[in-house]
Amino acid sequence: MADMPRTYAEFWPYYLGEHARPRTRQLHFLGTGLALALLVLAAVTGRPWLLLAAVVAGYLFAWIGHFVVERNRPATFKYPLWSLVSDFRMFFLWCAGRLEAELKRAGVQ
Repeated sequence: MADMPRTYAEFWPYYLGEHARPRTRQLHFLGTGLALALLVLAAVTGRPWLLLAAVVAGYLFAWIGHFVVERNRPATFKYPLWSLVSDFRMFFLWCAGRLEAELKRAGVQ
C-alpha cells in the first residue's frame, strides 16, 4: 500500500496484507489464544502477574511471526490501537471460519 492508511477501514486490508503468510497468522492465533487464556486465568486466580504474561505471550508470538516468517515490521509500531483491535478481529474471524473470505476480499493470497 503506497499511501499509509488514515482510517480503520483503510487499515484493515493493510493489516491483512501484513499477515499474508499462513505461518504468521498461526503464530498470531497461538499468541492471542494464549493471551486470552492467561487473562481468564488471571481473573479466576487473582494473580496479577498473569496479566503481564498475557501481554508478553500475545506480542512474543506475533513478533516472531513478523520478524522471522513475514520479515516485516509489526504494524503495532505505527498503529498500536488499530493493530490490537485487528489482531482480535482476525482471531475471532478465524474462530468463526470467516477469515479466508476476508483475506480474499483484501486481496491476500
